[in-house]
Amino acid sequence: MTFDLKTALKYIILFLIGMGVLYLAFRGQDLARIGLEIKKANYFWVVTSAISVLIAHVLRALRWQMLYKSIHYNVRFWNTYHAVIIGYLANLALPRFGEIGRCSVMQKVEIVPMFASVGTVITERLFDVLVLLLTAAAMVMFQYDLVSGFLHDTIYLNLFYKISNIGLLWLIGIAVLLVGIIFICIYFLRQKFSKKLLRVFVNLRQGFGSYRKLKQKGLFLVYTLGIWTFYLLSMCFAFSAIPSTSGLHFDAAFTAVVFSGFAMAAPVQGGIGVFHWVVAQALILYGVSFKDGLAYATIIHSSQVLLILFLGSISLLIVLSKEAKIK
Repeated sequence: MTFDLKTALKYIILFLIGMGVLYLAFRGQDLARIGLEIKKANYFWVVTSAISVLIAHVLRALRWQMLYKSIHYNVRFWNTYHAVIIGYLANLALPRFGEIGRCSVMQKVEIVPMFASVGTVITERLFDVLVLLLTAAAMVMFQYDLVSGFLHDTIYLNLFYKISNIGLLWLIGIAVLLVGIIFICIYFLRQKFSKKLLRVFVNLRQGFGSYRKLKQKGLFLVYTLGIWTFYLLSMCFAFSAIPSTSGLHFDAAFTAVVFSGFAMAAPVQGGIGVFHWVVAQALILYGVSFKDGLAYATIIHSSQVLLILFLGSISLLIVLSKEAKIK
């Protein structure tokens, strides 16, 4: 990735958007009381929650290693683990850069073609999206009376209002323009880089076919469910950290995981701001005040960021030392 002025401005704007959402979430709240709530937190449960997230990261590395082996790249577990953690570290600085970052790590320490790695990452992300959509459907199905009002009033009506203000003709025009730009880009890229694009396509296709070639598809699915189960457990354990959420149960954690999953998909560094607002909104459904929901979201988000900063720094040093030996 080339870091020019345009790229830098893009990520600065995304960061400012995240900070803006964070400001709006905390605006008008009693910050002193929220700070006191965080100070009084039971950090045994905060650490337990962070350990659950770490286990999920380990399972993600094991799952990714399976995809590599299915396309005949016998990569080592510790390299996939370090790449995953470095990817999360990169996402704290540049949204969505983590996927490219971890593929770059594997290219350097395991000599795996970049786009073969990208194909495996997209494959595993598709399974994560599928699980998220299924859990969201289950949330609506089993807690319809609870979440339907929020989905209708806060999500649907706001989106409908904004889209209706844009106008149908404008939307059609924008869609046609985007499709036209995509086809023009593909045409010129094929003319200029046909051989290179062919090599990229072959590598991507190899990565995309990694799941189909798996001999232990059941184990892959177990890892996938394990990742999301430990995300769920991390939410549950963190409930016990502060009195205002200690009475919440599995159903609240389930909803919080679904809401936070969509929040982390937002193109903002580490989900900052968006994560806090969305999780606090989810907990309102279970009788928790928005202020206390923000305190909970701040605790769990901060613990995960600190975990990634600590482990990511270690992994980065290890990978850099390996690169130096290879050179």
